[in-house]
Amino acid sequence: MFYRDERLALFIDGSNLYAAAKSLGFDIDYKLLRTEFMRRGKLLRAFYYTALLENDDYSPIRPLVDWLNYNGFTMVTKAAKEYTDSMGRKKVKGNMDIELAVNAMELAPHVDHMVIFSGDGDYRPLVESLQRQGVRVSVVSTIRSQPPMISDDLRRQADNFIELDELRDVVGRPMRTDDNFAPAPAPAEPETTE
Repeated sequence: MFYRDERLALFIDGSNLYAAAKSLGFDIDYKLLRTEFMRRGKLLRAFYYTALLENDDYSPIRPLVDWLNYNGFTMVTKAAKEYTDSMGRKKVKGNMDIELAVNAMELAPHVDHMVIFSGDGDYRPLVESLQRQGVRVSVVSTIRSQPPMISDDLRRQADNFIELDELRDVVGRPMRTDDNFAPAPAPAEPETTE
């Protein structure tokens, strides 16, 4: 539940939201997402967290980062690290949990309601701490994917769980495919491991 007069902040775990939307078969239109939450309350900040590959001349996420930066989002980025796992597969590591938690704690005295776009159970203690400070916390993720993309502990701790699939008609757009290319306001977020 949202109240029109409450001060609101969004915290978007980029890779987590991308994976949840992808599992449901749609992409996020970030302009529509921002507009939807401006409608729900007094939106003070919309943070977007992502790791960028440090050695790439051209990162596939760079256009998204630039677009968001110029369209009302506060970008929080850091260099992702590439490594090879024990099976010889290349992996990317770029966890942004600490950055998101620090920003949320700093902003807590200035907002009434925070919306965290992630299903990562590591955020449960953060949500609990924010609630002790009087901040209402909503979590956006999905239980409709196989497996569910949200930790049961996080879902139970949050004041409100918002099923991402129920936002599809409000903030979604069809997924881009090679056969069905359509211009989009923002490209997809690459997947990272934590």
